[in-house]
Amino acid sequence: MGRILALDYGMKRTGIAVTDPLKIIANGLITIETEKLFDFLKDYSNKESIEKIIIGNPLNLDGSPTDATPAVHHCIRRLRNTFPTLPIISVDERYSSKMASNAMLEMGMKKKDRREKSNIDLIAATMLLQDYLGNNIL
Repeated sequence: MGRILALDYGMKRTGIAVTDPLKIIANGLITIETEKLFDFLKDYSNKESIEKIIIGNPLNLDGSPTDATPAVHHCIRRLRNTFPTLPIISVDERYSSKMASNAMLEMGMKKKDRREKSNIDLIAATMLLQDYLGNNIL
């Protein structure tokens, strides 16, 4: 049984979260420069068994694509080519960054840490994965 990875893909940085081996809890793994994402994923998949990859699909509030949507769709195609045996699942991420910001505030993070974009990306990926786990019977 493998872990599930979640990606909060961005043009500069990508937040990555992963489940525990039993797929009960989502944990933030790393925020990485997007240009290094596929090298990291290949290396990680050689060390850990991955069952599937969840990736946030950026949409406007009305459900229309955002400026980032084409880049995410390109990443999805590349993920499918790189990991042809893994399911790649796109999930709605309309509110993920806002929810991550609110969560950091509720956790009592200092203002300086809340402004750090890599923290937002990591928490957003974790929340995407936890939401996926909560809504899907594995």
